[in-house]
Amino acid sequence: MTALIWLIPVALIMGALGLAGFLWSLRSGQFDDMDGAAHRILMDDDQPLPGHDERPDD
Repeated sequence: MTALIWLIPVALIMGALGLAGFLWSLRSGQFDDMDGAAHRILMDDDQPLPGHDERPDD
């Protein structure tokens, strides 16, 4: 029973820290562009190096 005296406040403090971290990430714009990174990785806009062919020599 005495363990609950310690565990309940610790759980409440950890929950408050988690909520504070989530609210901080919302305010700092972490969730503004959810699809941008997923689409950027699929874009193939790399330019070949000058002097290099597109296909390897056999």
